[in-house]
Amino acid sequence: MSKKHNRTPGRRLVAVVMLFYFLAFLLLAVRKSSREGYILSIAVPLMIFLGTNLLPHMFKADRLLLSLSNFLCALGVLILYDTNPAYAYQQAVSYGIGLLSMVICILLVRSVFSWRLLVWPLILISLLLLALPVLWGKETNGAKNWIALGPVSFQPSEVVKLSLVISLAWFMSRRKMIPWLLFSVLCLILLMLQKDLGTALLYYMTALMLYWASAGSMIFTGIGILGGCAAAVYGYNQFSHVRRRVAIWLNPWADFENAGYQLVQGLMAIASGGLFGVGLGLGMPTAIPVYESDFIFAVICEQFGLIFGICVLLMYIALIWRGVSVAMSARRSFHSLLAMGSTVLLGFQTFVIIGGVLKLIPLTGVTMPFVSYGGTSLISSLCLIGFIQGVGSMNESDLEEDTHLAMLG
Repeated sequence: MSKKHNRTPGRRLVAVVMLFYFLAFLLLAVRKSSREGYILSIAVPLMIFLGTNLLPHMFKADRLLLSLSNFLCALGVLILYDTNPAYAYQQAVSYGIGLLSMVICILLVRSVFSWRLLVWPLILISLLLLALPVLWGKETNGAKNWIALGPVSFQPSEVVKLSLVISLAWFMSRRKMIPWLLFSVLCLILLMLQKDLGTALLYYMTALMLYWASAGSMIFTGIGILGGCAAAVYGYNQFSHVRRRVAIWLNPWADFENAGYQLVQGLMAIASGGLFGVGLGLGMPTAIPVYESDFIFAVICEQFGLIFGICVLLMYIALIWRGVSVAMSARRSFHSLLAMGSTVLLGFQTFVIIGGVLKLIPLTGVTMPFVSYGGTSLISSLCLIGFIQGVGSMNESDLEEDTHLAMLG
């Protein structure tokens, strides 16, 4: 009785969120006279329901983690529908695929007891995927990191994130330094050849933080930080688009009409939104170049206000906190490092993109997890949540087993 009573507030909150998105999509659909809007007003709340209420009936799951990630995914679809309905429809499809991929990742963590036979093929496939953009990729914003297969484009580095976390967790849990270090270096070299320094930074920091979590060596971690600083200086001197981004970060108003236009427009959008925003469907979000991916946080702040933007940041912080809690509660070192690596990757990626939008750090070409437009990015982010959920589910099973043994004893 008590357990059922404790679940009721969570279910009511999910119902409120579903109602919010239903009314929001319905409002925009009426305003735009768009058939896709009516479809999304049903489809998105349905996916929220499936992702938060149905999954816990399939296996033990962290409802808070599910609620946060699903809310952010739906928010991205909503913002995109307001600005570009075609983007929103594609993002909603990716959202559905991402939920299915998340379930697969949860089942993998729960079902695979020995990753030894899977890790090396994953490494080989990952290196081949990262090599594809170097040979046949198309350049976007200075980086050659996209592969186009007919009408479909994807970023191999987003897929390789998953195998990177698995490989790092596996080898570090077995205290085998050479394999994960060699794999990480090869990934970084291929990303440097693509000029995708934003993703290279994410890979590097994930490997470094995971090494510190597994070994606790401040000396080698400090050496790694110094090495990262040296690589940053090299990238600054080697690539003109990096020097341009640093110059824009230092003073975007010096070249407002050209190089600094994007950052200035983003800051102006945040300022124009004030505390409570100009309202859904209002404002001028499309005035920001690449608003759908790089600057979607500025669009959120413009339409919903700074208070809502802070709430979104708090959701990411809560998500990171839950991920760290799951990692620290795991009994197996591989599971602990897998959950920690997934959490670090999501958390650092969030900091890098939002910090760039707010002019705290130079802007890099990464997406805002769950929210930014991009099917590969959305699916990979939900897969990382799947890894964390899978470890959390194993933790719950271990706890129930201990409780059962204690009762028998």
